[in-house]
Amino acid sequence: MPMDHQLNGDHVSALDIRNLIVFSDLDGTLLDHRNYSHSAAAPALARLRHLEVPLILASSKTAAEITPLRKELGFSDCEAIVENGSGILEAVDEDSDEGDATETSYHAICQALERLPPCLRAQYEGFSDWSAQEVSDLTGLSIADAANARKRRFSEPGLWLGSEADKARFVEAVTAMGLIVQQGGRFLTLSFGGNKSERMMEIAARHSRQGMTPFIVALGDAGNDLAMIEQADLGVIIPNPTHSGIPPCKGEATGRIVRAEAAGPEGWNQVIMSLLDRAENNRS
Repeated sequence: MPMDHQLNGDHVSALDIRNLIVFSDLDGTLLDHRNYSHSAAAPALARLRHLEVPLILASSKTAAEITPLRKELGFSDCEAIVENGSGILEAVDEDSDEGDATETSYHAICQALERLPPCLRAQYEGFSDWSAQEVSDLTGLSIADAANARKRRFSEPGLWLGSEADKARFVEAVTAMGLIVQQGGRFLTLSFGGNKSERMMEIAARHSRQGMTPFIVALGDAGNDLAMIEQADLGVIIPNPTHSGIPPCKGEATGRIVRAEAAGPEGWNQVIMSLLDRAENNRS
């Protein structure tokens, strides 16, 4: 079904460009999964900037990784969700190079790890234990990008090196210290909580105007984006040929969740351009 037809439901019939806010995952969504380029989304990005529609980046990347990308895209005046929702990178003025993130909890995570019994601590290795070269070897990032990935503020990804029985003991021990444990595709990540969906609603509330509730659009390609997509007024699933993707969702039956026709930034561009067409038609 053509994308413009998918966006004809009642949920977008009264969309006002003045209360639109867009939240987007990065890798595999706004950024091409092969080369991390966003060039295919250039028309939609330019149009969002022209219409002054906020674009909130939401990623597993750190603040140090997102800051230069956000500036390159032209949305430094918008907050960003970092480390899979463990924290928020605040907005900055156009001429600034770096924004402040909400208060860091990373030191407390590392302290909690050091309070573990040595037999358990020795079986978990995280970013704080590795050099930039080791992170690069594990992830495929360049040395410079790996160094930025190590500048963590809210979460500690790592590898479990021991048995499943000891892993269960490890999880029980860190959970008792208030940490949340999430197993991703590669890393076992520790944090004090927070996810993309919770941060999305927190930021959207900041953008509320008197008498106008933000219309939230959320785009993503993977399971860790699903809660954000389901919580939004319009959720957009971007296909990603590198993994199995997001299974069918209830919201698809009503049109509240749609699937882009193309992968990565090409599909992202198609959806945003169609949505902006609809919003501007509503205004005229």
